Amino acid sequence: MATKVNAEQLQKAKSGKGFIAALDQSGGSTPKALKLYGVEESEYKNDAEMFDLIHAMRSRIISSPVFTSERILGAILFEMTMNRKIDGKGTAEFLWQNKQILPFLKVDNGLADDANDAQIMKPIPELSTRLESAKSHGVFGTKMRSVIKLANKTGISDVVKQQFEIGKEIVDAGLVPIIEPEVDIKSPEKSAAEVILKAEILGQLNSLNGDQNVMLKLTLPNETGFFGELVKHPRVIRVVALSGGYSREEANKQLAKNPGVIASFSRALTEGLSAKQTESQFNGALDAAIQSIFDASNK
Repeated sequence: MATKVNAEQLQKAKSGKGFIAALDQSGGSTPKALKLYGVEESEYKNDAEMFDLIHAMRSRIISSPVFTSERILGAILFEMTMNRKIDGKGTAEFLWQNKQILPFLKVDNGLADDANDAQIMKPIPELSTRLESAKSHGVFGTKMRSVIKLANKTGISDVVKQQFEIGKEIVDAGLVPIIEPEVDIKSPEKSAAEVILKAEILGQLNSLNGDQNVMLKLTLPNETGFFGELVKHPRVIRVVALSGGYSREEANKQLAKNPGVIASFSRALTEGLSAKQTESQFNGALDAAIQSIFDASNK
């Protein structure tokens, strides 16, 4: 039965319309996400209360009647979110069983210190346990993020190498990795870094065998259509773009110029949503956000 479901999910990932909602803020970025949602730090006393509030926000988004598979292809979850429930059902199970939306799990432990103008990921000693847990919840794929600051070939190569090494372990576990080597949008060498990054990614993709397929999550490029080769690569299921700090309007504008690339937005998706809104206000704001990102993803 599991194989059949995975095959159905894989087909959806390859050809489904829509975009991926990134709902995976971790401990470090949660206070900022809550503040943007209209919840001040004075409204919670400790981490437990903070995580309850962010789960309430995510649950409100996921269970909204406008959050449907017609426009949302997948959603990326933080581990704690996967382990919690929405309407009495595990969050990942709710996404797939109730909404036909692909669940992904953020598996990294954050970034290591800056080296060679880049940040690789901290070690993930609990990766195999995390992957088993993800599979038990019916998760389809994973996501892990590194950051590139400047056009330093050594730093970029280190980032891409680590992403693909761990990506292969994820593939072996029967899940699809989203590989995310983010280029900082404020980098003074962004274009040059993107040229090196694309060459490094293509080198890694070309070394994969026919059973090793990945997704890529990349910063919107300076050059229009720059990821065309990656979109068409036989080992790439999908190329998705992060908003990276751009406003939703700017991110959508950049995304629409890149055919075949779909959004995987976090802050740009939740921009304008507030804990203080009534249900109809909240659903209206979310509906408008989803529609604008969907349109930009399907240009």
